[in-house]
Amino acid sequence: MTETNAHAPAETLAAELEAAFRNRADLYRLMLDELTADLGAERAEALMIRIIEKRGREVAAAAFAKFGPNDARAIGEAFLAVSPDGGRMYPTDVERGDHRIAFKVKRCPLKDAWTDAGVGEEKLATLCRIAGAFDRGLFEATGVRFDNVTWVPGHGSGCCHIALTDRDTGAPINT
Repeated sequence: MTETNAHAPAETLAAELEAAFRNRADLYRLMLDELTADLGAERAEALMIRIIEKRGREVAAAAFAKFGPNDARAIGEAFLAVSPDGGRMYPTDVERGDHRIAFKVKRCPLKDAWTDAGVGEEKLATLCRIAGAFDRGLFEATGVRFDNVTWVPGHGSGCCHIALTDRDTGAPINT
């Protein structure tokens, strides 16, 4: 097997993973459209946030069960360690401290899919808030202090900024 062929399965899996995340984005977008038509914009967003945050809590129960409210940095490191495609799918700038960790997501396949679908800025910000509910459920379930700024117009090309701080340390750091 040539070196090029040896890397082909990994590249194929990375492309398939990217496609799966983009499919998730498309489902969020279509669900928001349908729920908005039936329930109105405010109720549709609230319902999606509630459901997606609940899923974040379910994942936290399995992924972060061994951590407590004063393990912010360890939780953040564990989260980064399992970032899809070795962190290439969600590249981040990371700031570490003794009792905190913060990361700025530079690229998000969900946001990319929504942009590629021609979603306007207001709806894009709504979809980012909805998707950010997963992170809120995931990290708040651990008991750490969680701060998240999702993309809004004027935010730049990146995506969300997340900060985790030990519960007993005080207020979360600004992202």
